[in-house]
Amino acid sequence: MTLPILSRAHLFDRVRAVILALVVLGVPTATAKVVVNVTQGTINPLPIAITALQGEGGADPQVGAAISDVVTSDLRNSGAFRPLDPAAFIQAAQAAADQPRFADWKVLNAQALVTGIVAAEPDGRLRADFRLWDVFEQTQLAGVSYKFPAQSQSYRQIAHMIADVIYKQLTGEDGYFNTQVVYVAESGPFDRRIKRLAIMDQDGANNRILGDQPSSLVLTPRFSPNAPEITYMAFMGNKPRVYVRNIETGRQEPLGDFPGMSFAPRFAPDGNRVIFSQAQGADTNIFVMDTRTRSTQQLTSSGGISTAPSYSPDGSKIAFESDRGGQPQLYVMDAGGGGAHRISFGQGSYDAPVWSPRGDLIAFTKREGGQFYIGVMRPDGSGERIIAQGTHVEGPTWAPNGSVLMYFKQQWLGQTQSRTRLYSIRVTGQNEHEIPTPTDASDPAWSPSLTQ
Repeated sequence: MTLPILSRAHLFDRVRAVILALVVLGVPTATAKVVVNVTQGTINPLPIAITALQGEGGADPQVGAAISDVVTSDLRNSGAFRPLDPAAFIQAAQAAADQPRFADWKVLNAQALVTGIVAAEPDGRLRADFRLWDVFEQTQLAGVSYKFPAQSQSYRQIAHMIADVIYKQLTGEDGYFNTQVVYVAESGPFDRRIKRLAIMDQDGANNRILGDQPSSLVLTPRFSPNAPEITYMAFMGNKPRVYVRNIETGRQEPLGDFPGMSFAPRFAPDGNRVIFSQAQGADTNIFVMDTRTRSTQQLTSSGGISTAPSYSPDGSKIAFESDRGGQPQLYVMDAGGGGAHRISFGQGSYDAPVWSPRGDLIAFTKREGGQFYIGVMRPDGSGERIIAQGTHVEGPTWAPNGSVLMYFKQQWLGQTQSRTRLYSIRVTGQNEHEIPTPTDASDPAWSPSLTQ
């Protein structure tokens, strides 16, 4: 697989919208400006025409069509783009792959155009070539070439990578499509629920249970930032403990043998430490362990329960939940454990803080008056904003670009029946939609980009 060849840069001025001056690959700079609001206010989806990648040199044309379908789905689901109906296309996809006739796309009000081919290589692999065009300026914005194995599902990853390039070029934000989500797959009767680790692509494809799992009850899986590892809590022998598992090898081991219950783990940004909570009699405090040396440091010592720790992206601060003031609220402290101060002051109780990868926001779950809410606030507690609500919504997790959240929602179907599913929503509170899973699902955690 080769790396993408992108236009050299893009300049943008983000006030309330993202206004881009796009630098054209291999030709003089264009003056086109595209307005795609992806972080605040109302999103105006950009009309984009995505043609089927054409088969050449003996390549199965269905592979190219499948790639384009995934790209279309990714961009549509982002809420930032409005893919046009291929039935309305005037120029044939093959002709457009050779040279777009821009007048035919301009009349459809397409502001951007995607063309390309899939060709068979002498070594048996396939090559996907894709181009992104500015219709009104009639210029190429980006070109990408990938090689991948034939007769495999690799085309889906190629499609996600192409969608990431398009998203980046037209919004200025990094894409988040070539990522995975680990979550808890739930099955069985209501009173004997089985909860197992599962993983899937961010769009719900390639869903699978993670190997043999001795425990039938796992909670809060979280990705490592730089390795194919996750940490989570599992009940083994009726004792809840924190574990670390390698996704590729299936090897798992306890983080440590602590005297009390350990739970709510999360990796530090460097990937070499795991922060977690440990019950100590009537109190619960936050600890951090170096996974290389196994040395452990206690970070909190106040009475009550302190839990759900989450590092800031630079590793200098930790957001956490504590009831030290009477009911669960959000606090921020230094990474070494000092300087804890409360940041949530609204009505109700707050929990599950998760620091945005950008560092600009903290997502949280809030409970008030029998309702659950997913919200965000700045690290100093200002700018609190609710983006989702329901009788039970919980467990926010950030996409690696910091513009989209995923969480789970439980809907009651009767006194002993419910439906629990994963949902994605933009940080603006728009474009909420369900992520398909074969069973009930909870506790999602988004991976870093797989294109690193």
